Amino acid sequence: MYRSYKKLAVLITCCLTASLLQAQQVDLFKMQDSANKATDKTITAGPVINTFYSTRLVNAHTVEITGPGSMDFRINHRFSPVNQGLYELFGLDGASFRFGFDFGIAKDLMIGVGRTTYNKEYDGFIKYRLMHQSTGAGAMPLSIAVLGSAMYKTIDLDTSLKATATDRLTYVLQLMIARKFNEHTSVQISPTLTHYNRIIGFTGGSSDMLSIGFLARQKVSKRISINAEYFWQANRFNGTYDPLSIGVDIQTGGHVFQLHFTNSIGMNEHAFIHETTGSWGNGAVRWGFNISRIFNISSKNKKGNW
Repeated sequence: MYRSYKKLAVLITCCLTASLLQAQQVDLFKMQDSANKATDKTITAGPVINTFYSTRLVNAHTVEITGPGSMDFRINHRFSPVNQGLYELFGLDGASFRFGFDFGIAKDLMIGVGRTTYNKEYDGFIKYRLMHQSTGAGAMPLSIAVLGSAMYKTIDLDTSLKATATDRLTYVLQLMIARKFNEHTSVQISPTLTHYNRIIGFTGGSSDMLSIGFLARQKVSKRISINAEYFWQANRFNGTYDPLSIGVDIQTGGHVFQLHFTNSIGMNEHAFIHETTGSWGNGAVRWGFNISRIFNISSKNKKGNW
């Protein structure tokens, strides 16, 4: 099954790459703000906008940054696995969720906090865009961002573990490298390092876990895209699988509504990358959705990536 995941990831990457290489040169420099109703299709020099519809694709962060002076209120919801059968209404009777608040601090800087029901974790992150893909003279071919996050587990633990507050902390450092090849297709690679102060509830693996994420978006209409993300793990805990998610984004101005299927229950970086115990092969797939709503909370907000 592990080899099947790798083959699927390679197949998706090869198919996308082949289609991108066939794109006409003029398409490489088109930009489209999905919220912009302008009909001018001319090529314009400047930063490339809307590499992805949102700051997250399914579970994983993208290179997008919430605009300065904006707050993004996010709700992530995952039902139980569909293989639980009719008695559990194919997973709809059970659910886990995360809610969070992301804030645009500056043009290329955002922060966020959230809380998830999985292990009753609180999390916080900071994301900074180092480079922004652009067109025209001195064009930048890629967008690059870096993410740092920390998660704190508050679930009651067996007293025999004698877990300290420090033991409950997990940290993630992630580099995101993305390119919008044309109006329709964007891809991203995300090398990720996760550090567990103490491994609780899993065996095998190590305190430092390395993974590489592969994200892809294919627009099928002005406001709808098909998305896929997969994380390959260099080392894994026993009984866990690589996370694979496939979904659809629906952009409606200030809202982004995301529907997807995933084998992950966790919604923080360490949880969905390294603690996925369900497999697509045995039907342990969860239906889920994300809702993102942007609020302008400061006069700093200007028209940009949204």
